[in-house]
Parts: sequence; C-alpha cells; structure tokens
Amino acid sequence: MPDVNTLIEVALIIVKVVIVSMILFSLPLPLTWLERKIAGHIQLRLGPFRVGPHGVLQPLADMIKLMFKEDITPYKADKWLFRLSPIVAMVPAFAVYATIPFGNTVTVPFINKEISLHIADMNVGILYVLAIGGITVYGIMLGGWASNSKYALLGGIRASAQMVSYEIALTFSCVGVVMIANSLSLVDIVHTQKGAILGILPNWNIFYQPLGFIIFLIAALAETNRIPFDLPEDEGTLAAGYHVEYSGMRFAFFMLTEYLAMVTVSVLSVILFFGGWNSPPLVPETLNNLIPPIFWFIGKVAVFIYFFMWLRFTLPRYRYDQLMTIGWKILLPLSLLNILITGLLLI
Repeated sequence: MPDVNTLIEVALIIVKVVIVSMILFSLPLPLTWLERKIAGHIQLRLGPFRVGPHGVLQPLADMIKLMFKEDITPYKADKWLFRLSPIVAMVPAFAVYATIPFGNTVTVPFINKEISLHIADMNVGILYVLAIGGITVYGIMLGGWASNSKYALLGGIRASAQMVSYEIALTFSCVGVVMIANSLSLVDIVHTQKGAILGILPNWNIFYQPLGFIIFLIAALAETNRIPFDLPEDEGTLAAGYHVEYSGMRFAFFMLTEYLAMVTVSVLSVILFFGGWNSPPLVPETLNNLIPPIFWFIGKVAVFIYFFMWLRFTLPRYRYDQLMTIGWKILLPLSLLNILITGLLLI
C-alpha cells in the first residue's frame, strides 16, 4: 500500500490538473471580449455593447449559440478524421501546461505543506513544450484535408509549411537562453533571472538576448497563426482556411486552440526573457511583500496578450512568399548568429 505522503502528492497533482484545465477552458470567454473591445477602440467604435454591461456577457451568449448550433459534416468528407482533428489540435495546447511554472511555492496552512505552482518540473521542460506544442499542426492539417474543400486543403497546406518553417527559428531562439541558464528546466530558467544588473536593471534575459527575443516573438506570431502571419485562415482568399467547413463546438475547439496558443507564447516570453514571476529590482520591499509573485507573472503575461491583440488590428497580412522568405532567409540565419554570439560571450 502507498504511504500517506504519496497519496497526498498524487491528490495534489490531480487537483492542479483540474484547476489548470478549468482556467484554460474558461480563458477564451474574457479574451474574446477583450480582443473585440480592443478592435472596437482601435477602429473608433464601441465593440460588444448589447449583451450585459459593456457587452461582458457577449462571449457567454456566443458560447451558448455554438453549443446549440447544428454540427455539419460536409458531403464526401473523411468523417472520422473530420471529427477527430479538432481534438488532435486542442489536446497538445492543454498538454504543454503540464510543465509550465506559474510562480514559486506557496504554503497551505491547513495541511502545513508547501505546494509548487506547477504540475511537473521536468529537467527538459522547454524541449517538452516545444515538442508537444508542435503537434497542434497535425490537427490543423488533418482538418483541412478531411473537409473535402479546396479552401480548407489550401489552409492546411499553408499551416503545415508555415509551422514547420518557423518552428526551427523558434527553437533556435531559445538556445541562447538555455546556454545562459545552463538548464532546460523552465523553473531553473526563471531562477537564474533573479537579482539586478548594476543594482538598477532587472537580471532578465531580454537584456542578454535582445536578438533572441525578437526572433522568438516573430516566430511565435507565425506559430500561432496571428496577423501578420495568419495565412492558413486568410479570410480574403480562403474564406476561413482550414476550419472553413467546421461549425458548432468543433469550430469552438479550433478557436480555443488558437487562443491557448497565444496565451502559451505570452507565458513562454515571460518565462524565458522577462524573469517569470520575479519582480523588478526597483520595486520597494514592502510592496513586494504585499504582492504575491504569481501576480507579477499574470501582469507580464497580460501585457503580452494585449500586445498580440494590438498587432492584429495594426499590421497588414504578408504574402505567402514574403512569409517564407522571412522564416528561411532572415530568422533562421539570425537565430544561428545569435547562438554563435552567445557562445563566444560565454567563453
């Protein structure tokens, strides 16, 4: 029989998984409202305003509509793959959070036990996130192919070529951070960013890896199919791209995956380059004691999410040849150069 401590650890892991899953499932509700509000203000209009005060209940109304919307399967589509592909795309978006840390340990009074704010601290955490996150493209490709639509097929082909191209630059942009931290663990990477440079600047990797961060940001935009790299959807020429034939909850699963991808790259940007849950060094100690580290983490992630939404309504879409040129001829050589410079500086 397992001892009591083992049972407590297993119970804590299950509780963490349930809490994280519930939060991730509910994230699209506030994020869709926020994105439409940001779009409205950028375009000098109100955005959602009818359902609830300032339209805050509009996402809930949309969710109810999607739940009761007819689930249509196209004629001559590969029905089994058509139904499976949204799940294949969605599951990896949740699975990456198994190793993402949200803060330091916290002490729970009634069991007098320290609990880490991550499900698992893998010693290859960054490799796990990059590998599992890349599986999402298979769901998009299968959805495009199984739909029996030329627009969906073109969207799936574009998505596969785009994600494979930019995954290389995205992975190489993280190598410099790994070299500095001398660890693949996301928790260790955050811990190495404690302290300050000359007592003023935060000891964050953004100051050591500015080129790596720029490459990571551009490649992450392409990986999440956000403007200016949303060629797999491209409403102007492909109607809606790989999910053009989807409706109801299967369409909602694709949208959930897209929003989770945006949150994931925001979280990774904060962990890899902006100190994770570490507060800036100039924050007074009294204020630092009042604000739990997880709030610093959430605040930084929120800034990145706003930034990605702002870009969507600011930049035009690239042509596909331009997108490939940026990935292979600009970002890939620069990411290799960044690794070389980091290695020389460390030596």
